[in-house]
Amino acid sequence: MNRISTVWIVGVLLALLSAGSSWSQDVTWKKVRVLVYTKNGKGYVHDNIPNAVQCIQKLGQEHGFTVDVSDQPTVFTEANLNRYTFLLFPSTNNDVFDTDEQRLAFRRYIEAGGGFVGVHSVMGTERNWTWFKRMIGGTFDWHPPFQKIRINILDTKHPSMQGLPTVWEKEDEFYFTKNMTPGPTVIMANDLTSLNGKDAERVQVARGSYTSLYPSAWYYNFDGGYTWCTTLGHAKADYEDPTFVKHIFQGMRYVAGQVKKLDYKKAYADSRDTPIR
Repeated sequence: MNRISTVWIVGVLLALLSAGSSWSQDVTWKKVRVLVYTKNGKGYVHDNIPNAVQCIQKLGQEHGFTVDVSDQPTVFTEANLNRYTFLLFPSTNNDVFDTDEQRLAFRRYIEAGGGFVGVHSVMGTERNWTWFKRMIGGTFDWHPPFQKIRINILDTKHPSMQGLPTVWEKEDEFYFTKNMTPGPTVIMANDLTSLNGKDAERVQVARGSYTSLYPSAWYYNFDGGYTWCTTLGHAKADYEDPTFVKHIFQGMRYVAGQVKKLDYKKAYADSRDTPIR
Protein backbone atom coordinates (compact mmCIF):
# COMPACT_ATOMS: atom_id res chain seq x y z
CA MET A 1 0.00 0.00 0.00
CA ASN A 2 1.50 3.34 -0.99
CA ARG A 3 1.80 6.36 1.29
CA ILE A 4 -1.06 8.26 -0.39
CA SER A 5 -3.47 5.34 0.15
CA THR A 6 -2.42 5.05 3.78
CA VAL A 7 -2.92 8.77 4.40
CA TRP A 8 -6.33 8.60 2.70
CA ILE A 9 -7.49 5.67 4.85
CA VAL A 10 -6.25 7.32 8.04
CA GLY A 11 -8.10 10.49 7.03
CA VAL A 12 -11.32 8.57 6.48
CA LEU A 13 -11.01 6.84 9.85
CA LEU A 14 -10.39 10.13 11.61
CA ALA A 15 -13.42 11.65 9.90
CA LEU A 16 -15.58 8.75 11.02
CA LEU A 17 -14.30 9.02 14.57
CA SER A 18 -14.95 12.74 14.52
CA ALA A 19 -18.50 12.20 13.30
CA GLY A 20 -19.10 9.65 16.03
CA SER A 21 -17.89 12.09 18.66
CA SER A 22 -21.12 14.06 18.25
CA TRP A 23 -22.65 11.26 20.30
CA SER A 24 -19.93 11.40 22.91
CA GLN A 25 -20.76 9.44 26.06
CA ASP A 26 -17.54 10.36 27.85
CA VAL A 27 -19.38 12.04 30.71
CA THR A 28 -17.44 13.19 33.75
CA TRP A 29 -20.33 12.69 36.13
CA LYS A 30 -18.75 14.45 39.10
CA LYS A 31 -18.93 17.66 37.05
CA VAL A 32 -22.60 17.18 36.13
CA ARG A 33 -25.29 19.11 37.97
CA VAL A 34 -28.98 18.50 37.22
CA LEU A 35 -32.03 20.56 38.09
CA VAL A 36 -35.15 18.41 38.46
CA TYR A 37 -38.12 20.76 38.18
CA THR A 38 -41.48 19.49 39.43
CA LYS A 39 -43.96 22.37 39.41
CA ASN A 40 -47.35 21.79 37.77
CA GLY A 41 -49.87 24.32 36.58
CA LYS A 42 -53.62 24.11 37.13
CA GLY A 43 -55.00 20.74 36.13
CA TYR A 44 -54.04 17.09 36.48
CA VAL A 45 -50.92 16.33 38.52
CA HIS A 46 -49.23 12.95 38.13
CA ASP A 47 -48.65 11.00 41.33
CA ASN A 48 -45.45 9.55 39.85
CA ILE A 49 -43.44 12.74 40.35
CA PRO A 50 -42.05 11.85 43.82
CA ASN A 51 -41.06 8.44 42.44
CA ALA A 52 -39.31 10.05 39.48
CA VAL A 53 -37.44 12.41 41.79
CA GLN A 54 -36.28 9.55 44.01
CA CYS A 55 -35.17 7.64 40.91
CA ILE A 56 -33.04 10.55 39.65
CA GLN A 57 -31.59 11.16 43.10
CA LYS A 58 -30.61 7.49 43.35
CA LEU A 59 -28.97 7.65 39.92
CA GLY A 60 -27.08 10.72 41.12
CA GLN A 61 -25.80 8.82 44.12
CA GLU A 62 -24.79 5.83 41.99
CA HIS A 63 -23.00 7.81 39.28
CA GLY A 64 -21.70 10.76 41.28
CA PHE A 65 -23.63 13.69 39.79
CA THR A 66 -25.42 16.41 41.74
CA VAL A 67 -29.21 16.57 41.75
CA ASP A 68 -31.12 19.67 42.84
CA VAL A 69 -34.92 19.51 43.06
CA SER A 70 -37.32 22.44 43.03
CA ASP A 71 -40.96 23.29 42.38
CA GLN A 72 -40.28 27.03 42.61
CA PRO A 73 -40.20 28.93 39.29
CA THR A 74 -37.96 31.54 40.91
CA VAL A 75 -35.05 29.18 40.19
CA PHE A 76 -35.28 30.29 36.54
CA THR A 77 -32.74 33.05 36.45
CA GLU A 78 -29.68 33.22 34.22
CA ALA A 79 -27.31 33.21 37.16
CA ASN A 80 -28.87 30.08 38.66
CA LEU A 81 -29.39 28.09 35.46
CA ASN A 82 -25.78 28.70 34.47
CA ARG A 83 -24.83 26.08 37.09
CA TYR A 84 -26.65 23.18 35.40
CA THR A 85 -25.61 20.68 32.75
CA PHE A 86 -29.24 19.96 31.98
CA LEU A 87 -32.76 20.44 33.30
CA LEU A 88 -35.14 17.53 33.79
CA PHE A 89 -38.94 17.93 33.86
CA PRO A 90 -40.61 14.72 35.16
CA SER A 91 -44.32 14.61 34.22
CA THR A 92 -44.80 18.34 34.49
CA ASN A 93 -48.10 19.62 33.10
CA ASN A 94 -49.69 22.90 32.00
CA ASP A 95 -48.13 26.27 32.89
CA VAL A 96 -45.06 25.71 35.05
CA PHE A 97 -43.69 29.26 35.01
CA ASP A 98 -45.20 32.26 36.78
CA THR A 99 -43.77 34.99 34.56
CA ASP A 100 -42.48 35.54 31.04
CA GLU A 101 -39.16 36.61 32.57
CA GLN A 102 -38.80 33.03 33.86
CA ARG A 103 -39.71 31.66 30.44
CA LEU A 104 -37.09 33.90 28.87
CA ALA A 105 -34.45 32.66 31.34
CA PHE A 106 -35.31 29.07 30.39
CA ARG A 107 -35.12 29.85 26.68
CA ARG A 108 -31.81 31.70 26.93
CA TYR A 109 -30.37 28.76 28.88
CA ILE A 110 -31.19 26.50 25.93
CA GLU A 111 -29.79 29.04 23.45
CA ALA A 112 -26.57 29.13 25.47
CA GLY A 113 -26.12 25.40 24.85
CA GLY A 114 -27.97 23.90 27.80
CA GLY A 115 -29.65 20.51 27.95
CA PHE A 116 -33.22 19.39 28.56
CA VAL A 117 -34.71 15.99 29.40
CA GLY A 118 -38.49 15.62 29.36
CA VAL A 119 -40.40 12.66 30.75
CA HIS A 120 -43.98 11.54 30.08
CA SER A 121 -46.50 14.40 30.52
CA VAL A 122 -43.84 16.99 29.82
CA MET A 123 -45.68 16.90 26.48
CA GLY A 124 -48.52 18.74 28.19
CA THR A 125 -46.27 21.47 29.61
CA GLU A 126 -46.56 25.14 28.59
CA ARG A 127 -49.24 24.40 25.99
CA ASN A 128 -49.64 28.08 25.11
CA TRP A 129 -45.96 28.81 24.47
CA THR A 130 -45.05 28.13 20.82
CA TRP A 131 -41.28 28.14 21.37
CA PHE A 132 -41.51 25.53 24.15
CA LYS A 133 -43.75 23.30 22.05
CA ARG A 134 -41.25 23.48 19.20
CA MET A 135 -38.42 22.60 21.57
CA ILE A 136 -40.11 19.40 22.77
CA GLY A 137 -41.57 18.52 19.37
CA GLY A 138 -45.26 19.23 19.90
CA THR A 139 -47.87 19.19 22.64
CA PHE A 140 -50.11 16.58 24.26
CA ASP A 141 -53.32 15.71 22.44
CA TRP A 142 -54.88 12.59 24.03
CA HIS A 143 -54.17 9.09 25.28
CA PRO A 144 -56.26 5.90 25.46
CA PRO A 145 -56.60 4.22 28.87
CA PHE A 146 -53.50 2.79 30.52
CA GLN A 147 -52.82 -0.61 28.93
CA LYS A 148 -50.10 -2.97 27.72
CA ILE A 149 -48.46 -1.68 24.53
CA ARG A 150 -45.53 -2.66 22.33
CA ILE A 151 -42.67 -0.25 21.79
CA ASN A 152 -40.13 -0.57 18.97
CA ILE A 153 -36.55 0.70 19.04
CA LEU A 154 -35.91 2.45 15.72
CA ASP A 155 -32.22 3.22 16.22
CA THR A 156 -30.46 0.56 18.27
CA LYS A 157 -27.14 2.35 17.77
CA HIS A 158 -28.23 5.57 19.41
CA PRO A 159 -26.61 5.86 22.87
CA SER A 160 -29.95 6.31 24.63
CA MET A 161 -31.41 3.13 23.08
CA GLN A 162 -28.55 0.70 23.60
CA GLY A 163 -29.34 -2.42 25.60
CA LEU A 164 -33.10 -1.88 25.57
CA PRO A 165 -35.41 -4.58 24.19
CA THR A 166 -35.77 -4.17 20.43
CA VAL A 167 -39.47 -4.84 20.99
CA TRP A 168 -40.45 -3.74 24.47
CA GLU A 169 -43.81 -4.65 26.00
CA LYS A 170 -44.99 -2.65 28.99
CA GLU A 171 -48.08 -1.08 30.47
CA ASP A 172 -48.19 2.65 29.87
CA GLU A 173 -50.17 5.50 28.38
CA PHE A 174 -49.96 5.75 24.60
CA TYR A 175 -49.53 9.48 24.05
CA PHE A 176 -50.76 11.19 20.91
CA THR A 177 -49.32 14.59 20.03
CA LYS A 178 -50.63 17.64 18.21
CA ASN A 179 -48.88 20.76 16.91
CA MET A 180 -46.04 18.42 15.93
CA THR A 181 -42.99 20.20 14.58
CA PRO A 182 -40.42 18.93 12.07
CA GLY A 183 -36.92 18.57 13.41
CA PRO A 184 -36.80 15.96 16.20
CA THR A 185 -35.19 12.61 15.35
CA VAL A 186 -37.45 9.77 16.48
CA ILE A 187 -35.54 6.83 17.93
CA MET A 188 -38.37 4.83 19.55
CA ALA A 189 -41.99 4.34 18.53
CA ASN A 190 -45.15 2.85 20.01
CA ASP A 191 -46.89 0.16 17.96
CA LEU A 192 -50.38 1.35 17.07
CA THR A 193 -51.46 -2.22 16.35
CA SER A 194 -50.82 -3.16 19.99
CA LEU A 195 -53.67 -0.98 21.28
CA ASN A 196 -56.70 -2.92 22.51
CA GLY A 197 -59.06 -1.44 19.91
CA LYS A 198 -61.60 0.02 22.33
CA ASP A 199 -61.02 3.58 21.08
CA ALA A 200 -60.50 2.70 17.42
CA GLU A 201 -62.32 5.70 15.96
CA ARG A 202 -60.54 8.22 18.15
CA VAL A 203 -57.19 6.53 17.56
CA GLN A 204 -57.80 6.73 13.83
CA VAL A 205 -58.20 10.51 14.10
CA ALA A 206 -55.32 11.04 16.54
CA ARG A 207 -52.81 8.95 14.57
CA GLY A 208 -52.97 11.29 11.59
CA SER A 209 -50.91 9.91 8.71
CA TYR A 210 -48.90 7.48 10.86
CA THR A 211 -49.64 3.85 10.01
CA SER A 212 -48.31 1.20 12.41
CA LEU A 213 -45.77 3.15 14.49
CA TYR A 214 -46.10 6.43 16.39
CA PRO A 215 -43.25 8.49 17.95
CA SER A 216 -42.56 7.86 21.64
CA ALA A 217 -38.96 9.04 22.18
CA TRP A 218 -36.71 11.43 20.28
CA TYR A 219 -33.79 13.82 20.49
CA TYR A 220 -33.56 17.31 19.06
CA ASN A 221 -30.69 19.78 18.77
CA PHE A 222 -32.85 22.89 18.89
CA ASP A 223 -32.01 26.60 19.05
CA GLY A 224 -28.54 25.98 20.43
CA GLY A 225 -29.49 23.37 23.02
CA TYR A 226 -29.92 19.61 23.32
CA THR A 227 -33.25 17.96 24.04
CA TRP A 228 -34.29 14.36 24.72
CA CYS A 229 -37.89 13.38 25.45
CA THR A 230 -39.84 10.20 26.17
CA THR A 231 -43.61 9.90 26.42
CA LEU A 232 -43.32 6.77 28.59
CA GLY A 233 -43.33 6.68 32.37
CA HIS A 234 -46.89 6.95 33.70
CA ALA A 235 -46.78 4.29 36.42
CA LYS A 236 -45.07 4.94 39.73
CA ALA A 237 -43.56 1.45 39.51
CA ASP A 238 -41.70 2.43 36.31
CA TYR A 239 -39.17 4.38 38.35
CA GLU A 240 -38.02 1.19 40.07
CA ASP A 241 -38.11 -0.95 36.93
CA PRO A 242 -34.54 -1.60 35.71
CA THR A 243 -35.44 -1.39 32.02
CA PHE A 244 -37.31 1.89 32.34
CA VAL A 245 -34.66 3.37 34.65
CA LYS A 246 -32.05 2.43 32.05
CA HIS A 247 -34.16 4.16 29.40
CA ILE A 248 -34.27 7.38 31.44
CA PHE A 249 -30.63 7.28 32.51
CA GLN A 250 -29.37 6.75 28.97
CA GLY A 251 -31.41 9.73 27.81
CA MET A 252 -29.83 11.80 30.58
CA ARG A 253 -26.37 10.48 29.69
CA TYR A 254 -26.89 11.33 26.04
CA VAL A 255 -27.81 14.95 26.82
CA ALA A 256 -25.01 15.31 29.37
CA GLY A 257 -22.59 14.07 26.70
CA GLN A 258 -23.71 16.79 24.28
CA VAL A 259 -23.62 19.78 26.62
CA LYS A 260 -20.34 21.65 26.83
CA LYS A 261 -19.64 24.88 28.68
CA LEU A 262 -22.62 27.22 28.47
CA ASP A 263 -22.02 30.31 26.36
CA TYR A 264 -24.56 33.05 26.99
CA LYS A 265 -23.00 35.11 24.20
CA LYS A 266 -24.97 32.80 21.90
CA ALA A 267 -28.26 33.53 23.67
CA TYR A 268 -30.14 36.09 21.59
CA ALA A 269 -33.79 36.15 22.72
CA ASP A 270 -34.99 39.27 24.50
CA SER A 271 -38.53 37.97 25.03
CA ARG A 272 -40.12 34.55 25.28
CA ASP A 273 -41.43 34.89 21.71
CA THR A 274 -38.41 36.37 19.93
CA PRO A 275 -38.36 34.88 16.38
CA ILE A 276 -36.14 31.80 16.22
CA ARG A 277 -32.91 32.35 14.33
